[in-house]
Amino acid sequence: MSPKNKQKLQKIRSKLDKLDNRLLSLIKYRTKLVKEVLKLKEFKKEIVDKKRIKFILKKIDSKSKNLNIDPKITNRIWKNMIWSYINFERRNFKKK
Repeated sequence: MSPKNKQKLQKIRSKLDKLDNRLLSLIKYRTKLVKEVLKLKEFKKEIVDKKRIKFILKKIDSKSKNLNIDPKITNRIWKNMIWSYINFERRNFKKK
């Protein structure tokens, strides 16, 4: 790789690092909201809502296509996020 390209790569990586920090802030806020939702659930079986998951993934697919983002990427990200939060809810569920 040429020195000029190395420099360009470093700038892009720096932007990615900044973006990652913003994403972490958003994940922190999303976790706060999930905790609020979890407080409302009375039974552990309420944690997984298959209709909601299907709705979310369909919406993300449509928005991805409209924004010209590869829907395979966003689908995978959202599925992982959804199931990560389902796991989080299961670990943190408290019977009332």
